Parts: sequence; structure tokens; C-alpha cells
Amino acid sequence: MIKINNNIIKKVYKKIKEYQKIIIARHVGPDPDAIASTTALRDSIRITFPEKEVYAVGLSVSKFKYYGILDKIDNENYDNCLLIVLDVPNISRVDGIEGLNYKEILKIDHHPAEDIKGPVDWTDETSCSTCQMIAELILKTPLKLDTKIAGNLYLGIVSDSDRFLLSYTSNKTFQIVHDLIKASKLEFTSLYNYLYDRSLDEVRFQGYLATNMTVTENGLGYIIIPSDIIKEYNVDLATPANLINNFNFIREVIVWTFITEDIKNNVYKVSIRSHGPVVNETASKYNGGGHKYASGARITSKEDIDNFIKDLDELCENYKRASISNI
Repeated sequence: MIKINNNIIKKVYKKIKEYQKIIIARHVGPDPDAIASTTALRDSIRITFPEKEVYAVGLSVSKFKYYGILDKIDNENYDNCLLIVLDVPNISRVDGIEGLNYKEILKIDHHPAEDIKGPVDWTDETSCSTCQMIAELILKTPLKLDTKIAGNLYLGIVSDSDRFLLSYTSNKTFQIVHDLIKASKLEFTSLYNYLYDRSLDEVRFQGYLATNMTVTENGLGYIIIPSDIIKEYNVDLATPANLINNFNFIREVIVWTFITEDIKNNVYKVSIRSHGPVVNETASKYNGGGHKYASGARITSKEDIDNFIKDLDELCENYKRASISNI
């Protein structure tokens, strides 16, 4: 059996039942966990409560269209709604809620808590993904599950745990996946193409990243990706973040970061991964945050990029020094 905090699950379900209008949102620059948890929760509420108005908002990402079409709504018409935010701890990074005068906010997230506060806040840093939490919610309440919803949740869990390789994958994760497959009779092996299918352009772009990544003596791997390179390789701005876990087993690297120029929004989008040093505190200094070993940030100036790289390199240096002293 899945061991969870049944009290918070009941509060989440009760709040969902309470509202006729529900808007579900997630973070900007979404990954599979963010998109899949959003559409899965929306679709589960819709089939459980057909009379409710339930919408999943935010910018669409063509690469993730398998998970479902997002909704376009007039936010001004939903001022009495419940806003459910998924996979994001800070309000400034919630996508698609501009002008929305929601009545209450409910958060479901596996990142460390930050500034989003509401009457119901389900934060579980031990969960490998928000999809794992949504699966718990559906499995332990009257919310309904179908094969499509289960498939989305499964792919979100696999993606955010990096195929169950990351340290916050737990026996609970495997139990939830087991129960999810059993409850839905999911044929999961056929789903992997939606995660791992790559265009030739994307494979060549990964080669560019490997060839041009700088690795410091302290074990920091980094690359600044200009917008013209994104255009040259015919990939989108989300591609570097989607590829970063592929650099997980480089012997000389303990922290690695991709810094991608987004000219349209006048910002650099940053993804960070780590084999040991805690990186989310550094990310928080640069308009970001996340997990201890997997974080993101948004940087607006070249000076801040230089400082960011310096901070990460010093973090690696201190970590290596501490590791040597403990031998």
C-alpha cells in the first residue's frame, strides 16, 4: 500500500470539489513533468466532475503536444475560481495567469517551498516529481483515471526521475508506478518514444553542446548558447534543458549548466545539474530555484552570467576541498 499523508490528500480533494471553476497552471519553460501533471489533473477532474469548468493554461510547447492541448481562456472571466499551481514554488514563475483574479490558490509541488501560500499547500520534497503526487491524489481519492491520464503521469515520473536514476527516486515511487499501471492496465513500453524520440537536428545540437562545453579545473561544465546557434541547429529554446540530463555521467564534471539566450524575452534561461554540490541556493540568487541537485534560473545581464559561473565554480571548488578533507 502507498503510505502518504492522507490528511493533506483529503484537503486537496475537498478543495477541488468545492469550486465550480478551476484553473491549473505550472511554471514557465515547462518540462514533461509540468505539462503532464497539468493536463492529467485537468482531465481527471473533468471526467470525475463533468459539470465543472476546468482549464490548463500556459504557453504550449509543440514538443510536448502528446500530453494534451492547453486551454486558451479570458482570465478576466474567472475571478471567482480556484487556482491550482503545479511543479512551481514561486508565484513569479507561474505561466498563464496574468490578469487572473483567483479566489484561492492551492499548490501541489515537489520543490522546496517558497512564496506561494494558500489554504491548502501540498509540498513533498521526497517525491520524485509532481506527476508522482498527482498519481497519489488520483489513486487515493474518487478522482477518476483513464489510460491517457495514466500514460501522462507515467511519462512525467520517468522524465523527472531520469528513468529512476536520480537520488529522490524511492520505494514509494516504484509502488505508485506499480499501482498506476495496475489500475489503468497501462501498456507503458510503447510510450517511451514520446520522451526519447529525437530529430537529427537535435542530435547534432547535442554534439555541439558536448564539443563546446567548457570544463573548469574544479569540475564545473558550462556553455553559453547564443540565440543564433538555436536558430542554426533548428531547435527551440526548451531543447538545452531537455538535453541536460544526457550529460549526467561525465567523469570530470560534478556540476554542469546550460545558459540559453532568449532574445524575445531579453533573458538567459539557465538549467543546472549536480552530482554533489547543492545548487538551488545559488540558483535562488539569480531569479531561480529548484531541487538541491537540479535547478533553474533566469539571468538578464552578461555581468550576472559571469558572476553566476564564478559562484558555481567556487561551489565546486569548496565541495572538492571538503570531500578531500573528509577522506
